[in-house]
Amino acid sequence: MSTTPRSFGRKSIRATLKPTSLMDEAPDLVGVWQARIVTLFPEVFPGVLGASLTGKALKDGKWQLHTHDLRRHGIGKHRNVDDTPTGGGAGMVLRADVVAPALADAQGHARGRWPILYMSPRGRPFDQDMARDLARCDGVTMLCGRFEGVDERVLEHFGITEVSLGDFVMTGGEIAAQAMLDATVRLLPGVLGNAESAVEESHSNGLLEHPQYTKPATWQGRDVPEVLMSGNHAKINAWRQEMSEKLTQERRPDLWAKHDSKAPPSKT
Repeated sequence: MSTTPRSFGRKSIRATLKPTSLMDEAPDLVGVWQARIVTLFPEVFPGVLGASLTGKALKDGKWQLHTHDLRRHGIGKHRNVDDTPTGGGAGMVLRADVVAPALADAQGHARGRWPILYMSPRGRPFDQDMARDLARCDGVTMLCGRFEGVDERVLEHFGITEVSLGDFVMTGGEIAAQAMLDATVRLLPGVLGNAESAVEESHSNGLLEHPQYTKPATWQGRDVPEVLMSGNHAKINAWRQEMSEKLTQERRPDLWAKHDSKAPPSKT
């Protein structure tokens, strides 16, 4: 068995004025998908991303996670990061001259197709299609807002895409960023143990997933559907498709309408 370190030959070397002993992050690995998080709370990462399959993939070098602390770019003695809204109003707004250098630092590592996303309730809804697209990118930078948001000029300057986890407001973008990363990282090559899992689950084909069952065959007077015990895979697949369609029609008529509009016309 080779004793060559796993990261051998994959480190990306960049010129820097900062002594190596002061660097607080692992070196970039060549060809590995990366997430760069700009946040006031870097200590909350990796959070849940450090557990289960995403955590194992992170440890194995299948993807990388780096945080960029907004506070390091704060203004003055107290490293202030925000100020009152111009024109008046409640709350505070993250300053352009604080957020911009943090983003520039993060994007100094970017290569290839590397979008910048801002977690925002006014953004486009995050969905499985976006997760798939992000997984095909070389990496992503995510800006986690706080307070009343971020100076609009920063979003315009960097061409940032605003993305929403749902029609509700949170205290910050960190939880949303972790949720979006979880949905994306699991689609990276080699992260899921069974690649078919990503094909059969909810939203992979525009429908909700069919019901799942396991042992025991009877529990609390409830039986596993007989067709699943038949061993007839054609019938099982047909049943699962029927259940997916039924659940989608009942629970997500919006998804069903979208799916139905894409279905080929029936032959007469």
